[in-house]
Amino acid sequence: QVQLVESGGGLVQAGGSLRLSCKASGIIFSDNVMGWYRQAPGNSRDMVARITPGSSTAYADSVKGRFTITRDNGKSTIYLQMNSLEPEDTAVYYCNAVHLRHGHFPNLGSWGQGTQVTVSS
Repeated sequence: QVQLVESGGGLVQAGGSLRLSCKASGIIFSDNVMGWYRQAPGNSRDMVARITPGSSTAYADSVKGRFTITRDNGKSTIYLQMNSLEPEDTAVYYCNAVHLRHGHFPNLGSWGQGTQVTVSS
C-alpha cells in the first residue's frame, strides 16, 4: 500500500521560509517521479515542482527562483524548500508519486493527505 506522508506546513509571514517533506513507502522510490502540487480554495490542483528519479526538475513559473525541490532516494523522501513566500502561495500542498512510465500523468499515481501552508501579509 502506497503511503505519502507530508510534513512541514504552517503559518509564516510574507518573505519567510518553510521546508516541506514527504516520506514515501510502499513504492520503489527510485522508479517514481515525485512532485509537489498545491490547491487553494476554489482553484484547481496545480503543479508546483516535480523531480525525476535522475533528479531533473521542473517548476511552475510562479515559484521559479524561490522554491527548490530535492529528493533523497536513500530516505525515500522529497523536500520542497520554499523561500520568499508570498500570500499567493497560501494553499494545501500535496505530495505525488507516479511511476516513471506515467510521469506526465500525476493522477495515475498516488497522493498524500496534504499539508496547509498559510502566508500572512
